[in-house]
Amino acid sequence: MTDRTAADPFGALTTRPPLDPELAPVEEARGAFFPALSDETLPEIRRAIAAGSPGLDSEALTAGGRVRVEERQVPGPAGAPDITVLILSPVEGDRGPKGGILSLHGGGMIMGGRRDHVGHLLPHVIEGRAVVVSVEYRLAPDHPDPAPVEDCYAGLVWTAKNAAELGVDPERLLIAGVSGGGGLAAGTALLARDRAFPKLSHQVLICPMLDDRLATHSSRMVDREGVWDRHSNLYAWTSVLGERRGGPDVSQYAAPARAEDLSRLPRTYIDTGSAEGFRDAILLYAGRLSEAGVSVDLHMWGGAFHGFDMSVDQAAVSRASNATREEFIRRALDR
Repeated sequence: MTDRTAADPFGALTTRPPLDPELAPVEEARGAFFPALSDETLPEIRRAIAAGSPGLDSEALTAGGRVRVEERQVPGPAGAPDITVLILSPVEGDRGPKGGILSLHGGGMIMGGRRDHVGHLLPHVIEGRAVVVSVEYRLAPDHPDPAPVEDCYAGLVWTAKNAAELGVDPERLLIAGVSGGGGLAAGTALLARDRAFPKLSHQVLICPMLDDRLATHSSRMVDREGVWDRHSNLYAWTSVLGERRGGPDVSQYAAPARAEDLSRLPRTYIDTGSAEGFRDAILLYAGRLSEAGVSVDLHMWGGAFHGFDMSVDQAAVSRASNATREEFIRRALDR
């Protein structure tokens, strides 16, 4: 198997902004808990995440009986196995067709599962505004590119084709992803545009993983601290792309920052912390979306590390971030 840690393209380190005082102790503790990513530690980290993950069990997902929880096997990409989707829908209240949200979990495209990172979408289901479909996409390095993004696109196609059964308004179809899932959401939106189906109304890119080239200031500034530093990023991207990482033969659907044309994409919510490695790629992507005529809501949260608002949700900056994102999604669903 390719050594995903040997070739370090970074050179000298650069300055990182200070962490928010409420966030700093948690980031230090998280970094001490997880070993450095490698072929040897990945199985252990996957087990640890599954045991104490941000995922929710079926009882928690029901929100006291207000949410219907269902899992189905649906068609995967052509020639590939079926994929599992988790479906969350309101139990009571008939508001007519609801918005549909395709949810893509985080984990650098190398770990995590369909029950992760759906908790922040539950309020919209409970309120009767949305049906959430979360995709169990295949993970690298076991299944490298294009398997993850093609699985996500297959989940989106299934959702759109079954909108009537799901009670979803096909004119209000959103895609949302966190971290590696945010990058997959951006890549899936590009696929939907280029394949002319389905039409997305919005994309919600939460601290998305967009660029395999690791050439920006921020991609070099987080070193041996927290859960996702420059070495983790290098390992994950090389897991997904192998020897192609950083070279000329990487698809825009795998690394959306490489897309030359960002026109005709859906209205976009995109956010980042000022102290995370993905920051510069996110800021550049948001600016290029705007230049291409896409309506963009961009938020950078000062002193925040990668995934801060889902791991330290009671910090003041986290409450502000989550409230801002929830309001954007609520408006998108009610449009």
